Amino acid sequence: MSAVLSSPTLAQAAIGRAHRVQALQAPAHAPEWKQMLEELGFVAGEHVAVLARAMPGADPLVVRIGQSTFALRKAEADCVLLEDTTAEGLIAANAADSATNGQAGAAHA
Repeated sequence: MSAVLSSPTLAQAAIGRAHRVQALQAPAHAPEWKQMLEELGFVAGEHVAVLARAMPGADPLVVRIGQSTFALRKAEADCVLLEDTTAEGLIAANAADSATNGQAGAAHA
């Protein structure tokens, strides 16, 4: 049985740290949140950062996506999966990109 590694979410992001959106994953009870977030600009590859959290309870969050700033509830921010920006994650992503580019080159040769 293999372990499933989960991506960090925007709700877990440190204040002021830059991230990129990996994907959106809406909860079963609110599937419409995915489309709402996409319409706001939360799409794969877009730069995003948490600017502040309300006190007490850290809900809602003030987030910047691209050139826009929004307040998102923690539950909504939990739908935004972030790319792994740790050193290990960057190494793995670069290795995956290299492998994909190598396969594409071999297929066209």
